[in-house]
Amino acid sequence: MSDLVAETVAAVRPVSAEARAAARDRLDRMTKPRGALGRVEDLAVALAGIAGACPPPLPQPAAVAIFAGDHGVHAQGVTPWPQEVTAQMVANFLAGGAVVNAFARQVGASVTVVDVASAPRSTRTPTCGSAGSRPARRT
Repeated sequence: MSDLVAETVAAVRPVSAEARAAARDRLDRMTKPRGALGRVEDLAVALAGIAGACPPPLPQPAAVAIFAGDHGVHAQGVTPWPQEVTAQMVANFLAGGAVVNAFARQVGASVTVVDVASAPRSTRTPTCGSAGSRPARRT
């Protein structure tokens, strides 16, 4: 086993039950119905347990990646929203106007949008690359 792997394995610590409990309690005291954020709440509790702190520290540098694709699912009846909606959403992400952009600004995180199978004519812009080429602009 290499030194890096051995050092990494040695640095792994058990999940903190105390931090998990504190995170669950913190979430449950927020002005919202319990569990209203679904899996996001589960993720918050898990991250607090892994970090051993509530709230867990933000990674530095913080980053958000949005992978946008419609894969033609509208034509198959999977979603009521046509491919043009994906293009509009991507444009909003790139303009910094989506909720995810506001959240990212609050913590100083960059936002990267990557096209992973959107209709080619609807989302390709100079600032939104396709997967395997280049990422979109960071905001």
